[in-house]
Amino acid sequence: SAGALRGALAEPPSRCVGYGLGRFCSCPAARRQLALLLLLLDELGVPPSQCFVFDPAFSEQERALLGELGLRLLPENEEGKHRAGEAATLFYMIHCGKALYNNLLWSNWALGALSKIVIIGNSFRGIEERLLSRILERDYSYIAKVLKGTEEIAFPAHPHYTDTFNDTSIHWFPLQKLKELSSEVWEFVEEPTYQECDDLEIIRKEDNVNSQRPAALEP
Repeated sequence: SAGALRGALAEPPSRCVGYGLGRFCSCPAARRQLALLLLLLDELGVPPSQCFVFDPAFSEQERALLGELGLRLLPENEEGKHRAGEAATLFYMIHCGKALYNNLLWSNWALGALSKIVIIGNSFRGIEERLLSRILERDYSYIAKVLKGTEEIAFPAHPHYTDTFNDTSIHWFPLQKLKELSSEVWEFVEEPTYQECDDLEIIRKEDNVNSQRPAALEP
């Protein structure tokens, strides 16, 4: 997995963002996902201080443990709308909702930004196969538009972890493939709202406004 990630970008990731790790204190699958994240950081040489994580389901104990591991808690629910900026960034998003991937793409909807990110998460090809094309294009338009500019390889399978990493792929967006997309693809950059979406798989900011917000760690 680390080898595939190294080959995906012209430069190795220097930072990481992790969404949806889940309740790893009580869920074995979530613990395995966290363990793999830590192994990948080590293999890729990404300092834990450059890994930013968030899940609205985290308990106080889990937030404290993540801090002890050296990871940094994002201060609020970004709904996946995280801009990578100039740094090559790994987004670790196993089994997240489709809207989270769609929001992330929208936030980085430019040639230079998309070509600097790698996403480990639910297979985009699988999403395309499972959804009617009209639903994909209406509710998750940025996933639909980027498909032809995406390279994807399935996550290495292991018989002991099929429930943990099933339907997981590594995705990246080579600059040359992105340049081959039509100009119309880049002209529409309206923020997703999901007003017509019947099965929105995301916790919105307003859904957990009463939850205690984790304090951001100082750089």
